[in-house]
Amino acid sequence: MSPLPRALPVSGLNELSTESRMIATPWSRMLRGIGLGQYPIDYDRVVAGHIRATFDQLVTRVSEPDTYTRFCRDLADFILKVADPDSDRSWIEAAVGPLLESVRSVPNPYYRAVAGSILMDAFAKLNLTMLVGDGVDFPAEVLSMLDEITPDQIPDENQGRHGEYERVSACCAVFLAIGELGLRERLVTPERNHIVEALSLLERIPIPYFCGRSGGMLMSVIALLGYTEHIFDGDRDYMKEVLEYLTRADEVGNWPAFPNPMPTPWKKIYPLLTMLNAIAMCGREEYLTQPVDALAEAKNLLSQIPWNTRVHMAQYYVIALHNLGRLTEELPDLDSFMEDVAAVLDIVDPGENYSPRGNAYPYIIELSMMTGRMDLIPDEALERMVDSFPDLSGPEDRANRAFPVSYVLNILGEIGAEELIFTPRDRYEGRSAIAWVVDDLSEGALEEGDRISMIDHSLVSYALRLRGSAADETELFKKFVFPDFGHAPGTSGPDHVDRT
Repeated sequence: MSPLPRALPVSGLNELSTESRMIATPWSRMLRGIGLGQYPIDYDRVVAGHIRATFDQLVTRVSEPDTYTRFCRDLADFILKVADPDSDRSWIEAAVGPLLESVRSVPNPYYRAVAGSILMDAFAKLNLTMLVGDGVDFPAEVLSMLDEITPDQIPDENQGRHGEYERVSACCAVFLAIGELGLRERLVTPERNHIVEALSLLERIPIPYFCGRSGGMLMSVIALLGYTEHIFDGDRDYMKEVLEYLTRADEVGNWPAFPNPMPTPWKKIYPLLTMLNAIAMCGREEYLTQPVDALAEAKNLLSQIPWNTRVHMAQYYVIALHNLGRLTEELPDLDSFMEDVAAVLDIVDPGENYSPRGNAYPYIIELSMMTGRMDLIPDEALERMVDSFPDLSGPEDRANRAFPVSYVLNILGEIGAEELIFTPRDRYEGRSAIAWVVDDLSEGALEEGDRISMIDHSLVSYALRLRGSAADETELFKKFVFPDFGHAPGTSGPDHVDRT
């Protein structure tokens, strides 16, 4: 059998863009729709056709009220038309109004705000400027949508225990998109400080796990926007408050629930690693040792997690250390670490459950791509991953199958092996894996519910990647420079990893 084609966007950590360092993992992109379209590539008509065909199939399977999927289909088609080098642009202005109406048609306030943020992010990355003027101020409209999001509305096993988690997540997406449009000053005005309002919501998230995860992303966005004074220099130190809250996780005892139990150290390290990334972006080295030695705590927690679930945190860990300039100090033998990560491919069955088994492979593969170690990923692992979807057949796994499917679609696109999911396979009796998944959705996709949005996001993200390999980051990302923490005592200098 011939080797599978691969086209890797990076060959080492030093090639990562600012956006990919800040929003590295698939969770923020696929679940929350933040940071879509990373690793831009040239327009590909075949891939564009696969994206359109999948969306066309998907909208026939979801219920009539699912206007979010229909919005994502409309946006993907718009993006692909703009990205097509053979397309003229005379149609664009007339197409914007219906696209904005598609956002407004989404009934759920959270998803409506996220839809607006994804559209603004896409327009910024496509260098389109039709969202303000001639009686339209779409960014202001989306910003006002945040006020409509109420607490504890996420319908999952933790319902009633999220507090303002969803609104904080939406703030991250909306603030980032507004900043990318060059409108950051709208977030802090004499009339209203949206930044401080969002930070103040963190104390209304009753679980340290959710508080740290959303707080880390929020503070990273605020740092990117250049508003760190609102985190540290006002009446409150929000970073200190969140970090101290994380140290009280055992005392609080309000642990998140998962359909498939996760070890307690995993629940502790996840929010800590997202906060480490925020520390890196804020340039506040003192918080690495206040209120605890965060790097030592992260290493200790990671060592307590079995490898079959440790790999989910490996990407967060490596990227946080890289952003902090501490990778060489904390992981002096990255190659050996990556070999341990990749070895999990042989002990995890991706069809055992939707999570943590079903999404383990994408985490392993993406980190291998980022670190320049795709030599550790055999073709057999890619085939095993894409052929695992029918095994996720129990009620819980079937309802949540979109979770691993979106991760798999995303990573196969990133490494140039998209044909595995878009073309017919024996496992699916002559259909493609993605066509089989969509065909196997429940009636109206009602059992899957909001999980369908993850497939939506993976497809929109892929469409946005096709804007051209020469596409640069938006000015907001281009202007940001990760603070230099120098080097820790006993090391030779700032962290440097080059696998080119």
